[in-house]
Amino acid sequence: MRILLTGTGGQVGGALRLLLGKSGTVIAPSRSAFDLSNPDTLAGALDAFRPDLIVNPAAYTAVDRAEDERDLAFLVNAKAPAAIAEWSARHRVPLIHFSTDYVFDGSGDKPWREDSPTGPLSAYGASKLAGDLAIHAAGGPHLIARTSWVYAATGANFLRTIVRLAGEREELRIVADQIGAPTTANAIANAVTRIVYPNTSNLSALFARHGGVINLACVGETSWHGFASAIVTGLKSRGMKLSVKTIIPIATTDFPTRARRPGNSRLDLSQLQDRFGLMPPTWQEALSRELDSLVAGQGEQAVLAMRA
Repeated sequence: MRILLTGTGGQVGGALRLLLGKSGTVIAPSRSAFDLSNPDTLAGALDAFRPDLIVNPAAYTAVDRAEDERDLAFLVNAKAPAAIAEWSARHRVPLIHFSTDYVFDGSGDKPWREDSPTGPLSAYGASKLAGDLAIHAAGGPHLIARTSWVYAATGANFLRTIVRLAGEREELRIVADQIGAPTTANAIANAVTRIVYPNTSNLSALFARHGGVINLACVGETSWHGFASAIVTGLKSRGMKLSVKTIIPIATTDFPTRARRPGNSRLDLSQLQDRFGLMPPTWQEALSRELDSLVAGQGEQAVLAMRA
């Protein structure tokens, strides 16, 4: 199986690249060779690559900047997935795409189901929803994995930001009224691989039965404040020296951003278990593994720095 994987420089794409190789040959084109900001070129590139499966975690993810770069966000997050999905439908090649909790308006306190009404609050959320709808409209075999609060031990994300700030400041002020499930790129990649690996010969049929949108996030819920507190506690328990002494919970209104964030990002995972027999780890378990990787990585960096 030839698997075209986009966004391998990102968190989810990088994690997927490490795991999908056991399902086939991974084709990881550079951004210039598969440019999502130029959707008209994608069909020709797909003709050349001839994939048997397309996995597309690449996206425009600058949530606040998207308010000022709406056209670019829609090119990458909506028009490019539409072009990919149309090629996928014509050639009956299964497509796995990634969506976000930002397609919802964040109201209430109940977990969002796959068929819950959408209502994005931001340009980023609207662009991702437009991509989801375009993929569905194309009519090809597809799975849209809708996830939330993605992070990893590497890259630019909330975990890395908290590690940096906790090392610099004695006091942190973190939003406590947005609730969701911090989800590691590794947890996402593991789940996707467990869907693909046993079904390489019949993914199109599988997606015809169980495809569409599926929620994919770690189990449980917390606030950004709870997440930050768990990060700091976990780092200290692993012997990391930090400056932070206090983490103060604040309201979203106390931390204004260019784009509005959903207050409720809980995702109902029952369909993930019913359709595919999968249940990801709890966010606490996944965080523990990621902190182990982060601390080990920093130790390796320190050794390399001493040798340089």
